[in-house]
This record gives sequence, C-alpha cells and structure tokens, in this order.
Amino acid sequence: MAGRLKSFMDSEAASAVPLLGAAVLALVLANSPLDGSIKTLLSEKLTLSYGQIGLSKPLLLWINDGLMAVFFLLVGLEIKREVVEGELSRPSQVALPIAGALGGMAVPALIYAAINWNDPVALHGWAIPAATDIAFSLGVLAALGSRVPLALKVFLTTLAIVDDLGAIVVIAVFYTNQLSTEALAVAALCIAVLAILNALGVRRIGPYAVVGAVLWVSVLQSGVHATLAGVALAMFIPLKVPGVADDKRPAIHLEHALKPWSAWLIMPVFAFANAGLSLSDLSLTSLIEPVPLGILAGLFVGKQIGIVLGAGLLILSGVAAMPAGGSWRTLYGVAILGGIGFTMSLFIGTLAFHDPRYEAEVRLGVLAGSVLSAVVGYLVLRLGKHR
Repeated sequence: MAGRLKSFMDSEAASAVPLLGAAVLALVLANSPLDGSIKTLLSEKLTLSYGQIGLSKPLLLWINDGLMAVFFLLVGLEIKREVVEGELSRPSQVALPIAGALGGMAVPALIYAAINWNDPVALHGWAIPAATDIAFSLGVLAALGSRVPLALKVFLTTLAIVDDLGAIVVIAVFYTNQLSTEALAVAALCIAVLAILNALGVRRIGPYAVVGAVLWVSVLQSGVHATLAGVALAMFIPLKVPGVADDKRPAIHLEHALKPWSAWLIMPVFAFANAGLSLSDLSLTSLIEPVPLGILAGLFVGKQIGIVLGAGLLILSGVAAMPAGGSWRTLYGVAILGGIGFTMSLFIGTLAFHDPRYEAEVRLGVLAGSVLSAVVGYLVLRLGKHR
C-alpha cells in the first residue's frame, strides 16, 4: 500500500513538468504575433460522424469535453481505488484531510461570493477558487524533498483527491444546463449495461470502452457536462478480482495505462488551450476587478484559512492527530499549497462563464492565485527549520 501511494505521488509530481511547460508556452504565444493563429486553430470545427450520426464542435470544446472526460475517468479510477482499499477506506486516517478539504472548498467559495455578491453573473463562478491542482501542489512538495514529512504529503494527496470528488459533485449539481430527457434515458441505459457487465464479471476493458463511448455522447447531448461520463464509467470497471495480481486487475491496469497519457498529453493540451492570457490590456489594477480578485483571494487566502481551520479544529479537539513528523508551520505551508488551483480551477471557469469577456479575468485570477500560493507555500516550507 505504501509503495503504491509513493508511486502515485511521484507520478503526479512528475506530471507537473509538462503541465508547467504547456502553461508557459500558452502565455508566451498569447503575447506574440501567433496569438491570432492559435485562437483561430482552437475555434476550428472538427466533425466526427458515422452514417447519419455526427458531432461537430470547435477544437477547444473537443479538448474541454472530450479529452477532459478521459482525465475524469482517471480521476474516478483513483477515487474508487482510494475509497475501496486506499487512504479513504480507513476512517481513522481520512477524517483530517476530509475536514481540510471541506474547509478548503467552503471558505474560498464564500470569499469569492462576498466579493462578487452584487453581480449575479459573476457570482456564478463561486466554485472556481474551491479547487486544488494535485499535480502542481505535489510537484512543489517533491521539490522540497525531506523538508516535508511523508505523512503531510499523504495528507495533501488525500485532501486533493477529496477535493476532486467535491469538484465532481459541484459540476454535476451546479453546472448542468437544460436537460434532455431522451439523452438522459440513453445515458441511464448505458449505465445499466455497465452495471450488468460488472455483475457478470467481465474483465476485458473493450466492452466497457464501447459502452462508455456511447455514454459520453449521450451525456454530452443531455445537458449534464460530458466529463461526468468518465467518472460514471470508472465506477463500474472491476477493481477487486479474486486470484488476479494487483497490476492485472482491470481498474488498476487501466489507471496505469491512462496515467502517462493524462500527464504528458491530456493535461498539457488542456493547459495550452486554456491558460493563454494576453498581458497587453492588463495592469495591476486588473487584479482588483471583482472576478479576478475573488479568485485570487479565494485561492491564496481562502484555501489556507479553510484547510488550517478544518484540519486544525480536529487536531485541537483531539479527534485527529497532527500528521507524523508535522508541525503547525508545516501544516500551514501545505495548506498554502492547497491554493494552487490551476487546471481544475480553469476547467470550472470554462463551465461557469460562457461570455468571452470573463475569459481573461478567470485566467488572470487563477494564474495569480496559483503562482502566489506556490511561491509563498514553498518559501514557508523551505525557510523553516528542517527536522
């Protein structure tokens, strides 16, 4: 179990490298003569059809609705594994990161809502600063080495997983468009077929993939965000198979197969498509506009307050113990790193606002809040006493 968790943390930390490279490249190109060409490319329509059935969407939406559905399939597989047999399966170990995650979602949302209370449209982005980017946050921890105890790395990993689960619930409940009854009926039928495949003990990934593709199309047409199809598919891919080695179990095998694609293709492509921000029309005063200020304050201030408050109350009350080798300073530093929202915050921003005028404001707030959280969190953990 410890070896698998270490492998998971190492791979997530490593995935921060291509993600950061793609984000930097997007920023550079957005402030170059190629900016117009990149926008034209992302707006080009791509059509996939079979007979009379077809889907036609701009390339940007294929990335945000299609590639991100695969990412959420991976997230669903990781959450399922942790709930069934990992850190989330042990109540004694999970109470602290759950409390931290809940506080780290609630306080940023409240801060954003307070700043944007008088604007009903802007208020729709309340969930943007509630997310934590597991790749970047663990990447910063990896750079700190032994200065951060393993127990605190496990704490942040588990917190981020719970945070992802919360984001899935938020997307399903609050960012769903007008529903199509027919498409939902097809989706329900697909889920029933997946349940039957699981109950019959089907271990091959192929049948699940075929039904999952139909499920994705039906969810896409239903008004529910298409990425949730990936989560639903993950829930039915068999995890526990008696007499089969760990790495041969379907869910584990698929998780290992998808992880490199997610780290080196899906997330960098998403970051490249969504992180480009032209600085030509921006100034320091742009950060005090309600939307970017709400996101910046939510990520940098709200996350650290919420995580320390949620986890700290359990520690002070004796319900949970401080992670082994940790201190209030290191817990605080890790809480600051929880404010690195980046990919999930950008993704929720694409769901919250359909008006292009909010696009730059969301990107500015997410980038500023994430960078500030990464730098300050690193310094707090790096400059403290090394035990």
